[in-house]
Order: sequence, then C-alpha cells, then structure tokens
Amino acid sequence: MRGAVSTSRSPRGAAAVVIAAAAAASSASAATPDNVSSRLQIHVPQSLFKADGYDHREALFGVPPYGGSIAQNVYYADSDLCDPTVDTRKGYPIRAKDKDGKMEPWPSPYILMVDRGDCSFVQKVRNAQRSGAAGVVIADNTCLCSDTDCVSANGQDVCQTAEPIMADDGSGQDISIPSFLMFKKDADAVKAELRANHMVQVEMAWALPSPDDRVEYDLWTTPSDLVSRDFQKSFKDVATALGDRAYFTPHMYIYDGIKSGCQGPDGENQCYNLCTNNGRYCATDPDNDLDKGISGADVVEESLRRTCIWHEYGKENGVGIEWWDYVNEFMFRCDNEDYFASKECVNDCLAHAKIDKAVVKKCMKDSGGTADDNPNEILENELAAKDAAGVVILPATFVNGAAIRGALEFAVIFKAICSGYVAGSEPDVCTKCANCPNEHSCVMNGSCHGASAQGSVSNSVFLSSLVGLSLFFSCVGFIQWRRSQNQVREQVKGILAEYMPIDKQNQDDDLALTEEDAEFS
Repeated sequence: MRGAVSTSRSPRGAAAVVIAAAAAASSASAATPDNVSSRLQIHVPQSLFKADGYDHREALFGVPPYGGSIAQNVYYADSDLCDPTVDTRKGYPIRAKDKDGKMEPWPSPYILMVDRGDCSFVQKVRNAQRSGAAGVVIADNTCLCSDTDCVSANGQDVCQTAEPIMADDGSGQDISIPSFLMFKKDADAVKAELRANHMVQVEMAWALPSPDDRVEYDLWTTPSDLVSRDFQKSFKDVATALGDRAYFTPHMYIYDGIKSGCQGPDGENQCYNLCTNNGRYCATDPDNDLDKGISGADVVEESLRRTCIWHEYGKENGVGIEWWDYVNEFMFRCDNEDYFASKECVNDCLAHAKIDKAVVKKCMKDSGGTADDNPNEILENELAAKDAAGVVILPATFVNGAAIRGALEFAVIFKAICSGYVAGSEPDVCTKCANCPNEHSCVMNGSCHGASAQGSVSNSVFLSSLVGLSLFFSCVGFIQWRRSQNQVREQVKGILAEYMPIDKQNQDDDLALTEEDAEFS
C-alpha cells in the first residue's frame, strides 16, 4: 500500500520518506511574514477605538479585497463554529423575536466573531461563510506570555509565546471571505460589549505596500506544479501590458538536501533520484514512483533551466517574454513522463521560444551544474530567497513583498498588482481593466467593451442599437399610418357605395317625372 511505513523498506522507498518528511518539517517550521498592511479597527463603541488599530493575525487563506475594506456590525456566535450546522438565531447582541417567538437571525451583511479551539481555522471560517458572514474575527482563547495583565486576569497556567499562524489546512481553496485572529485580551473586551447587548462595529481593511509607481510581483512554483498551469498560460498578457511599470520574478521551489539529510557524511546522495549535486538540491517525485516516470532530480534540473532562462532573458526588464513563451511551450510539448527530461523536447521548446540553447546551457554549467557534489550558485540563491519569503504553500504569489491570499487566479493577482501602485500612478491597463467583469479579455483587447465586458454594452453598440430601433419603429409607424389611411379610404368607399344607389334612384325618379310632365303638356 502506497505511503505505508515498513521495516523492510528499500533504500529507494526510504529516500522518499526522508524527503517527504523533510518537506513537511520545512513547511511546519517556516514562518510566513505578513507584509500586507491589513488593519483591524473598532469604530463603535468609541471606548474601544484605538488610533493604531488592533494587533491581529491574518489568515493565509480566503480572498481579502486588496485596497478595500469591510466595515460591518459584529455578532458573536457564542460558539467555536466547528459544527457545519450553524445556528444563526443564537449569539449576541440579542435581537428581536419573530412571529414564531424565535430570535431573528444575524442580519446581513455582518462580521462574525467565533471562539478559537476544537477545529481548524479553515473549518470555522468555512462554516461562517456558509452562514452568510462577510468576514470572520476569531477570538483567541490563550494569553500571550508577554501579556502579564492578560495572564494574571485570567489565571491561566498555560500561555503562548506567540500568536499562531492562521495557516491553510490544505482544504481552504473554497474560502472566499477574509478572516483575522484577534488577541485574547482585546477579544474579551469585544465579547463583553456584545454580551451586554451593545452593538460593535469593526472594520477589516487591506492595503498592499505601495513604495512607488512600479510594482514588483513574484511567483513561487515548480515545473511539476499543476495548480499554477492556467495562470502561467494566461498571465503573459498582463506582464506585456504592464511593461516597465511592473517587475516580475519567477522562483522555483526546491528543498535543501543537506538540511533534509539527503547527503550523507561521506557526501553520498542518500535520497536516490530525488536530488541533484549528490543530495544537495531536492524535489518531491511528481508521480510518487521512484522507479519510473519523472524524478525529483528531473524537476530540480528543469527548475535550474527556467531560472537561467529568466536570468538571461527576463532579469533585465522584469517582463521576460521569452520565459513565459518557454514555460508555455514546455507545458504543451514536454509536460509528461515521456518527454519531461528529454533533451530533444527541451531544445524544441527553446527554439520555439526563440531562446539560444547554448546561452542557457552555459548558465546552468557556470552556476555549478547538477551532476557533481558542488554547490550551485543559482539554486543556493533560490533556497535563501525561499527562507526569506517564508513560502509554505505552493503556488505562492507576492506583490511588493506581501503574500497574496486565495487561489492563484488571473483576476485575483491582476487586481492585487493594480492595488500595489501609489494612488494616481496606476498604469492604463489597471484603470481600464481592474474593475472589468472579464479582466483577461480587457487586457487582451485594450478595453472593457463588447463581449469582453460580459453583459456591459459599449457606446458604439448602444448608439447603433438605438438608431436601429428608431428606424424599426419609424417603419412600423409608417406602415401603420398607411394601413389606417387605407382603412379610412375603404370606409369612405363603403359609405359612398351605400348612398350612391339612392342618389341614382332619386335621379331616375326625377327623370321619369320630367318625362310625364312633358306628356301632359
């Protein structure tokens, strides 16, 4: 059975366990810096207002409205919200009762406060989202050890040295609302107000660092990553449209084989084909089969190649059209176990992307290569950058050094980039397309008109339609007028037809009398 641990495991199987365990340990111990300038503020009651806002932790899942905010009344669920069946008629403040004698549900839109504990952060926020919440504030249940007032006031024997990271448990892709973790001391004060049936209004706001009129954005992925494929296929259009107003840097995620124990005391690679450079640089096996298919070493070598392509063709201008073209060519031609490590397939991709294979080969060799027990300068830099960024989950994106939450989707990243400019310095593509219903079509077409707007109508189409309708109704009116004229004419003829025989008869009678008078005379 795949994944089961056996005492008779082969060296190859043991290598897989070593690198998988090392990857898990690396993810668990890494700290993710929160450079997003998120803000948690209480506006009502005034007694809870803090000029600098409240300390909090931001969830690493959900999709915050970057550059925007959510300011709503808070309702305390009086629950940890681990049960998916959420009772929206309980909690505080107490509401009026309906005709059935039940308390009214939380009136939308609202921010829901729930207690920490008994299940994951993702599960709590998912249940709150299903109940209709616009945002979630999780009230911590443990004091910080540094907060002596909180510890003494609660008489807690156990405290925490730091607030926990609101990490994704691996199932948070369906979460679309934002959430914060509020420190216990502050959360207790909010809950006290709500329990006293006093309304509390909270604002959750997000702003990306905006140092100047150029945005820097980074993508962390691997050549074997499935989730980022659609993004990499489509985002070249944005990179091109932004031009020198943005600087893009792709990063390849690899593992430190030495720290993972893949290089033995004698310098021998102990992780079989998961690593290069005698166990220095490693990657997980994409198909979980060490005996065939794509190996971890193949992934590391392709990672080095893509980084070299960037260094040679994208580092100077921050756009890297050739890098985008190569990645798309590789996904189209070589992204399967038969051709992933094929030199012929790789060279074909380089040729179609108009990249000099000799330049890339020289970069890979000069940096240290992948064959011998030598450090590779480029891969060492990627390891250092990974640790500095605190990347935990792949794929990951950063805008101006701030981690972007939510799914790796075109619209999410594009809007985040546009929110990263100093106010008033946004490039035209952002002002035209950031609020367009179909951002990608707008970027490609240069406008948010026509079919790309998904329901919106351009001025030219509107005017053309108006003229067409005017002509149509004019024709209909003219036809109706002609019809009414004909009807009137027919009616007149009918009336004349009725009276003409009478007139003729009268004329005949008059003529007969005249003739009779002539006879008598």
